[in-house]
Amino acid sequence: MVKVSQETLAALDRASGKLASAALASMDEQFAWFGRMPADQRASVQLIAQTGAAGFVAYLRDQGDAIRLTADAFRQAPRDLSRWISLRQTVELVRVAVHVIEREVPDLAADEDERQVLTEAVLRYGREVAFTSAMSYASAAETRGAWDARLEASVVDAIVRGDAEESLLSRAAALGWDLDEPATVLVGNSPSDDPPTVVYEVRSRAARANRPVLLGVQGSRLVVVLAGDTDDPRVLDKMATSFGDGPVVAGPTVVNIADAHRSSVEALSGLRAVVAWPSAPRPVRSMDLLPERALAGDPEAEWQLIDQIARPLEVAGGALLETVETYLEVGGVLETCARLLFVHPNTVRYRLRKATEITGHNANLPRDALVLRIALAVGRLSRSRGLW
Repeated sequence: MVKVSQETLAALDRASGKLASAALASMDEQFAWFGRMPADQRASVQLIAQTGAAGFVAYLRDQGDAIRLTADAFRQAPRDLSRWISLRQTVELVRVAVHVIEREVPDLAADEDERQVLTEAVLRYGREVAFTSAMSYASAAETRGAWDARLEASVVDAIVRGDAEESLLSRAAALGWDLDEPATVLVGNSPSDDPPTVVYEVRSRAARANRPVLLGVQGSRLVVVLAGDTDDPRVLDKMATSFGDGPVVAGPTVVNIADAHRSSVEALSGLRAVVAWPSAPRPVRSMDLLPERALAGDPEAEWQLIDQIARPLEVAGGALLETVETYLEVGGVLETCARLLFVHPNTVRYRLRKATEITGHNANLPRDALVLRIALAVGRLSRSRGLW
């Protein structure tokens, strides 16, 4: 333990104010940004310097109490000080203050032996202050991180619920989200019951894909809002690996986060219906689950099947619609279809190619044939109810 005379301790007590003033003057001289700080924040730094200088004397009396003494200096400063100066800038200020104390304090020693003791004590005390400042910033970062996590969860929850657009946008902007960036909602099972693990898994994969994300764990369900276009299927493939076992459904990519509720509605509808397609890819787009969603009673899926398939085929002409219906009814046997329609098989081939161009679905493929069959059935039901 450091031993100095009571005479030296008294001299240090009297000089603590002078040391703090000298440290502030040196900070002002060396750092232009320090002079531009608001008056209240400069006063906070002055408070830390004064408390730190006074704490040095207490430190000499009891090194075991050093951590509490140095922490007190930062605890008395306003919480928002860390928003004005970075950790790097704080370390620079600590370095200057320690240099001033190291320069001035030895002259207050009663003799040469105490001079050496004080020099070494200043270095140790400076180390304690540096560690405490780092801990102060780490604590502030942890607090902000917890606040951001709660805010992020509320934004994702608002997207799922379809809350008021303005409040959603303001909260998303507070998290640094680009409000003009396209957004896609993915839903699936959470990979873990431990939220920090889930956050790490999702963010690490999003970072590798160079995409911002928002995420929320809702019970056993994980909801991820992914920024940017998703034309490249590899992006969704990477993000799907951060989900737990089971299907992962991606909603449509919308123009910005204000429309993300629509993407979440379709993704959640797809997640409820995907059980009807056991061999569905992972991830699967909600638009690729239109038949299953329609069977599950999703009116939006029914409307899309009519708008994208049934109505375009009808508008294209009765012969085209009749050919597709007949081809599906005979199980895709070309010759039988041609015979029932009293046309040449090449005519059937031509009409099927036209139907593929119009709808994007090829009646010769089993999955596409199912989509066409369900779409035409939904169209007939809608027409019978006078809805189309």
